[in-house]
Amino acid sequence: MQSKTSGGPKLAQASPTCIYLPSLTSQVQTVAQQVAEDKFVFDLPDYESINHVVVFMLGTVPFPERMGGSVYFCYPNENGLAVWQLLGFVTNDKPSAIFKISGLKTGKGSQHPFGAMNIPQMPSVAQIGISVELLELLAQQTPVASAAVSSVNSFTEFTQKMLDNFYNFASSFTITQAQMVPNPSEAFIPANVVLKWYENFQRRLTQNPLFWKT
Repeated sequence: MQSKTSGGPKLAQASPTCIYLPSLTSQVQTVAQQVAEDKFVFDLPDYESINHVVVFMLGTVPFPERMGGSVYFCYPNENGLAVWQLLGFVTNDKPSAIFKISGLKTGKGSQHPFGAMNIPQMPSVAQIGISVELLELLAQQTPVASAAVSSVNSFTEFTQKMLDNFYNFASSFTITQAQMVPNPSEAFIPANVVLKWYENFQRRLTQNPLFWKT
């Protein structure tokens, strides 16, 4: 963490956030391109097939004190020009957010802090931009209304997809006892244990999507 101006807030030299793309085989992107001291960009290849984007903090690099990150979606229009739209924001107190971008790919642009930067644009690649700003400024911004998604419903959907993905992945390695080859260096977990955990977590999530906070 460094600062260019003495006495001012220290800005992150690495992106405090990463993004999760449920539509692209649960892809997670943790590496961003730093285009300015306080701005980061994630590329979204084949963005037309993406419906939702989950932006969340890694937990390793917090935002500087009294600062958060505004989240922008950028896509190339029919002329190849960048169109930027404000989705919302994340902060240390609100470390994750889910945004719907499927209806934004033909919308109008809005004011944004990335205008003076030479960010390469390719026809099939969009971007998610993170701009580190003061919390007071974030509170004054108006995101695109159609990008908002109910946080509880979206979190439940995200968690359900994550559960399904993990269970299906673990189940794909299921073998019978007759197929097991003794290997003292490996530990085996019975498939019914994973299934029991999966069902219990599903049940608790249905009863209370925020049970994990208690």
